[in-house]
Amino acid sequence: LIFLLRSWLCYWILHSLELLEEPVPTSIASDVCKFLARCQSPTGGFAGGPGQAAHLAPTYAAVNALCIIGTQEAYNVIDREKLLSFLFSVKQPDGSFVMHGGGEVDVRSAYCAASVASLTNIMTPTLFQDTPTWIVSCQNWEGGLGGVPGLEAHGGYTFCGTAAMVILGKEHMLDLKTLLRWVASRQMRFEGGFQGRCNKLVDGCYSFWQAGLLPLLHRALFKEGDSTLSLQKWMFEQQALQEYILLCCQNTAGGLLDKPGKSRDFYHTCYCLSGLSVAQHFGNMDLHHELIVGQEENRLAPSHPVYNICPEKVAQAIQHFHQLSVPVPAQKEGSSEETIDTGSDIFPFC
Repeated sequence: LIFLLRSWLCYWILHSLELLEEPVPTSIASDVCKFLARCQSPTGGFAGGPGQAAHLAPTYAAVNALCIIGTQEAYNVIDREKLLSFLFSVKQPDGSFVMHGGGEVDVRSAYCAASVASLTNIMTPTLFQDTPTWIVSCQNWEGGLGGVPGLEAHGGYTFCGTAAMVILGKEHMLDLKTLLRWVASRQMRFEGGFQGRCNKLVDGCYSFWQAGLLPLLHRALFKEGDSTLSLQKWMFEQQALQEYILLCCQNTAGGLLDKPGKSRDFYHTCYCLSGLSVAQHFGNMDLHHELIVGQEENRLAPSHPVYNICPEKVAQAIQHFHQLSVPVPAQKEGSSEETIDTGSDIFPFC
């Protein structure tokens, strides 16, 4: 399994290090760029490892990792024209995306596609035509989103669907109030951490998948003119989440974990730290409040809640790629494509 996750390992480790504000040596960053270049498919997109088929999940991980590195070498790895071709190849007529050629459809794929397309400036209206409508159909009676229409609401899928809607500027199409009620109910009173689904145990990774939803909802409700929103804190108990992560999710030898008794791993290290960052930071550069539980050395860098890399790396990538023209995909003669202007200020709260 580890050979299928090598692109993800690059992202999980690099993002953990940037949250900890630990610099990556230039030589190692360059080695990561060279490795991810070997993971890029000749027909576009990235695979979990060299020689494997392109897949939307490791494509998201690879693009995020390269944006975290943020050098010209890193940006040059991404073949934007072929990436756009790959995204079109996995787009389905109903607006959904399959994870890879002949693969499964679920809401993760829509998020991965929207994330990499917006960061690298290859978004077009045709690419995401009907995608918001399909994502809305994944929201169920509970208020959260399932992987596909009709499934149980799940924290990871709900984050992916909501973040994709934010990128596409269509979050208002979701039932925001029932979504807020569902996610707020997933923080457990005793542990302070989040569960991923109703009647499940707390899991450290949902510190991001669930808590990371609250800034997205805060922004969406703010855009709708909700006058009851706090200007100092998110709509969950930030201190309790920090206490769960710091007291229950740390391995004494380093790394973070699901819950006490579980083993540490890079996945849970990344998403526990990401959730801890969300719980510590509210707002943006103009309106920023911090709540740090324990010593000041517990403070992490802020993370952009849509892309889950640091905000300055998001802004840097968007600025870089928006200087480049949008590749034009193969089309029928006489048709045209217009770009979607994602803009650098995609998320005022970060």
